[in-house]
Amino acid sequence: MQIKAEWDSLNHVLMHLPGNEITYAMFAPTAFLFERPFNYSSAVNEHLHLQQILKENGIKVDILSDLVEKTAETDHDFRENLENIVRSRIHFYGTVESLENAQRYLENNIGHIDSRSLFEALIMELSIDLKKYVTGIEYPTVYSNLPLANLYFMRDQQAVSNGVIIGNMRMQQRRKETEITSFIFKNIFKENIRKIENGYFEGGDFIPAGNFALIGTGNRTDHAGALDAMNSGALNFEEIALIQNPVYDLMNDNDVMMNMHLDTYFNIPANGLAITSETLIRNAHADIYVRNDGVYTKEYETNFYDYIKRKGYDIINLGISEQLSYSSNFLTLKNKKIIAIDTKKIIKKLLGENVFNDMIKQAVLKDIEKRDKVFPDNKEISEYGIDVIKIDLSELTGGYGGAHCMTSALNRI
Repeated sequence: MQIKAEWDSLNHVLMHLPGNEITYAMFAPTAFLFERPFNYSSAVNEHLHLQQILKENGIKVDILSDLVEKTAETDHDFRENLENIVRSRIHFYGTVESLENAQRYLENNIGHIDSRSLFEALIMELSIDLKKYVTGIEYPTVYSNLPLANLYFMRDQQAVSNGVIIGNMRMQQRRKETEITSFIFKNIFKENIRKIENGYFEGGDFIPAGNFALIGTGNRTDHAGALDAMNSGALNFEEIALIQNPVYDLMNDNDVMMNMHLDTYFNIPANGLAITSETLIRNAHADIYVRNDGVYTKEYETNFYDYIKRKGYDIINLGISEQLSYSSNFLTLKNKKIIAIDTKKIIKKLLGENVFNDMIKQAVLKDIEKRDKVFPDNKEISEYGIDVIKIDLSELTGGYGGAHCMTSALNRI
C-alpha cells in the first residue's frame, strides 16, 4: 500500500456501510459527534451509490464487514483471533452464578456464532445485564457501551503513504475504531503497520502532495501526534508542513467541528491546484519541516496560504457557505477527476434544518447572495478542466463529512 500524491490514480479503498450502530446517534447527534440526525435508509442508498461509482471507475472497493466475514470463513487463525477480540469486548453483569454461566456458555458456543454477528458485536460494544427472577429465568437488559457510530468515516483511523500509520483518535467516542482497523490491516492485508504512540493523529488531517505533505493540527491531530507520524518511517517526503487548523473570525475556538480536520477546508483535485477557503488558509499558521538523512527538522514558519502559493499552487476559493457544506471533502479519483457532493442541496438542507446559529446563518446567506453558482458547478471548476462526478450525500454528511472522509484510500498509482 502506497500513496505519494492525492491526485495519483486511486485504485483501492476500504469502506464501511453504516449499520445499526448509528441508530443511537440519530437521537443524540452531538454526543456522537454528528452534526444532525438523518434518514438511515436514504443514507444507506447514498453509500451504496458511492460504492457503485467507485467500482464503475475501476476502483477496488473492500467493505469492512464483508472483508471480515469472508476472511473468517476461509482463514481459521483469523476466525480464532476474531473470536478472542469479541470475548474481550462483550461484558456481562449480574450475580456471580449468572456471570459464570454466561461466560461458560459463550466460551462453549462462540464457534457456532456466524462471523457477521461477531463483527456486529465488535462495533456495537455489547453489554448484557442478567437479572434473575423467581421463576429462575434470567431477564436480560442490553446496553451498548459506546457503539462505533462514526466508523463509516473510514479515512480517519489511519493514513497511508509508504505503508500504513494507525492513528490515535482524540475523541473517546472513536478510539476503539483503530483497534478494528489495525486488526484488519495486520491480519487481512498483512501490512507492517506503524502505530501512533505519542499524542493524537487522524487520517483526515493528512494530505500527500508529491514531494511534500500536509498535516493539520488542532481539535483532533495534535503536534505530538503529527511528529510521531513524521518519525514513523512511513512518510518519505522532502518537506512536511504542519498546519494549525484555523477558524473564521466570526467564530471562536469552541467551534471545533467545522474545521476538525484539514480535509474539511482544504483538498487537492489536481497537481498544482487546491480547492480551499482562502480566508481560512490565510489564517492558518504553518511550521515547515525538511527531511535530512531521514530526520525531519523544523526549518521555518509561515502561513498556509503563502506556503501553498510558494509551491506553485493555484487556488479555487470556497466561500463560507460552500466550506461549511463539506465542499472540500471531495474524493480525487485521478488528476483532474473528483467525486463531489451536491453543495447546493446540502446548503438548502442545513439552512432548512436550522443547523447554524444566527451569526453563521447570516454569513452563509450573505455568501450565497453574491454567488451565481456554488461548487462544483462554479465556472472555476470547468475553467481548470476538472471532471466532476456530482453525487447526493445529503443524508450521510449529517455525520460531518463527505466522500473523502468515507473512504480509506489504500493505494494510488
